[in-house]
Amino acid sequence: MRTSPDYRRLWFGNTVSWIGQGMTALAVSLQVYDITGSAFSVGLIGLCSLVPLVVFGLYGGAVADTVDRRKLGLFSAAGSFSLALVLMAATFAGIENVGLLYTVVALQAVCFALNAPARSSMVARLLPPEQLPAANALSSMTSTTGALVGPMLGGLIVGWWGYRAAYTVDAVTFTASLYAMWRLPSMLPGRKAEGEVRKRASVVDGLRFLGTRPNLRMTFFTDLCAMVLAHPRALFPVVAVVWYGGDARTTGMLVAAPALGALLGGVFSGWLGRIRRHGLAVLLAVGSWGAAIAVFGLTRHLWLGLLLLALAGCADTVSMVFRNTMLQAAVPDEMRGRLQGVFIVVVAGGPRLGDFLAGSVADLTSPGVAVVGGGAACVVAVGLLALKWRGFARYDARDPLP
Repeated sequence: MRTSPDYRRLWFGNTVSWIGQGMTALAVSLQVYDITGSAFSVGLIGLCSLVPLVVFGLYGGAVADTVDRRKLGLFSAAGSFSLALVLMAATFAGIENVGLLYTVVALQAVCFALNAPARSSMVARLLPPEQLPAANALSSMTSTTGALVGPMLGGLIVGWWGYRAAYTVDAVTFTASLYAMWRLPSMLPGRKAEGEVRKRASVVDGLRFLGTRPNLRMTFFTDLCAMVLAHPRALFPVVAVVWYGGDARTTGMLVAAPALGALLGGVFSGWLGRIRRHGLAVLLAVGSWGAAIAVFGLTRHLWLGLLLLALAGCADTVSMVFRNTMLQAAVPDEMRGRLQGVFIVVVAGGPRLGDFLAGSVADLTSPGVAVVGGGAACVVAVGLLALKWRGFARYDARDPLP
């Protein structure tokens, strides 16, 4: 923060915009539920963003290895800002159209998929190598703070002043990210030699590399188990009303609880540096997430439900720390942009697919069946993966084999 004004502005802008995006994500889910009264319709929000994330996440990683990353980040951030203005204008005009909300969510996913690989790859150009671990810790705090503070503020603002206020705040906060991107220096991709233009990065090459690295693949598979099978976020508006007799503020508390657990897990994560069996730690952490979600589905006491969601969030932080460490240690620099694109697809796309799955199962059965069944399925799936690829549990940080 002290040595790089560019990084300081980028971190502050990202933190503020993440809070605004967390508010908007909650507001959109609440508005869709208000219009339709259907858990399936809320879950469909995740599907609307999943396809753009998958397609443009992979493409965005390759583009970030080819073009000026500052321009790519600025262009995609401007797109997200314009979409925030569309939501704000629609609410002021009194338009309540689910199709419009789905379309905006899909386009927001496109902008995010292009922005995230570019933004992540900028940090190594702004800071010396010895400061990168601290920068990664700060980046983790940014996303966790956005997931914690954004939904809480979103629930309060929607409950007190309505959707137009929430979307207006999001549009205003996004200007911080735009300003930070605008002030960055040009970040053209490196050249192999003086006067030699860098070859256009290939998405296929990145996928081929991943296909030959079983331990790296397992980091993605285990995260998908948690985010697809046991991710009940889309059901929180229903759960808040049906299980707890609450309102938008209760929904905000449910969404914020895993983020609070994740934040505390990050603050007290110093002991993780003494763990060498990273693969085994990932398996245990993801299994713990699934177990906590399953038990959450069995309780009808709000304070206990919030505690279980916080424990799940803490387990997710542990998993994230070790998965990221394995990814950084085993991937060569020339592949990191493309592997970052795959990472974005899994980390951001998995929960969207999980939203759709949870909403669909809840509509066909009940929210309780969807939550408990999803948590149990996560535990079983992780166990089966561990039996299939036994070498993952033996992964040793002293000898990082991909």
